[in-house]
Amino acid sequence: MSRIAYFRVSTEGQSIESQRKALGGEFDKEFTDEGVSGSIRALDRPGFSELLSYVREGDTVCVTAIDRLGRDALDVQSVVRNLIGKGVVIDVKGLGPIAKGVGELVVAVLAQIADMERQRIKERCDAGREAAKASLAAVGKTHRGKTSLGRPFAADASKVAEWRNANEASIAQTAREFGLSVSTIKRYCALS
Repeated sequence: MSRIAYFRVSTEGQSIESQRKALGGEFDKEFTDEGVSGSIRALDRPGFSELLSYVREGDTVCVTAIDRLGRDALDVQSVVRNLIGKGVVIDVKGLGPIAKGVGELVVAVLAQIADMERQRIKERCDAGREAAKASLAAVGKTHRGKTSLGRPFAADASKVAEWRNANEASIAQTAREFGLSVSTIKRYCALS
C-alpha cells in the first residue's frame, strides 16, 4: 500500500513544490505533469498515464485539488471511477479520502465547477482578444496600449533582411551586426 502524489502545473505562477508542501508528508512515489493544461485528458498526460500504470489496489493517490486531476468534468469523473474501481483511494486536500457513493457525487460536483471555470477562463481570454482587436482597429493601439497583438519586433525585419542580402552575410553575422538572436534573424529573413 503506497502513498502516491500527483502534481500538475500548467502556468508559470504554479509550482509543484507549493503543491508538495500543501500535501505535506512523505510519498512513496510522485508523478508530475508540468506545463500541461487540465483540459488535456488525464490519460493523454504522460505523468498521469504513468501513475495509472503504477497504482495498485490499496494505494492512496494524493492531490491538492480536484482540478489537478483535470478541468473536464466527464474526464475527472472517469478518472475517479477508474481509480476507485482499481481499489485506489483518492485523497483530495480539504476533502479527504474519496470513495464510492457520496464521494463520487462530491467529485462530480467539483469536477463540474472546474469545467465551468475552464470555460470562464476561455471566455475571458476570447473577450480580451476581441477588445484588443477592436481597439487596435479604432485607435491603432490595443486596450492595454500596445501597438500590435503579436510579438513586438526587436528591429525592422525588412532592413535586417536587406542588410543581410546586400552584405551577403551569414545568419550568425547578421545576428551579431544587429545584436539579435539567430532564431530572430531566421524569422525576419523568412518574412522577407
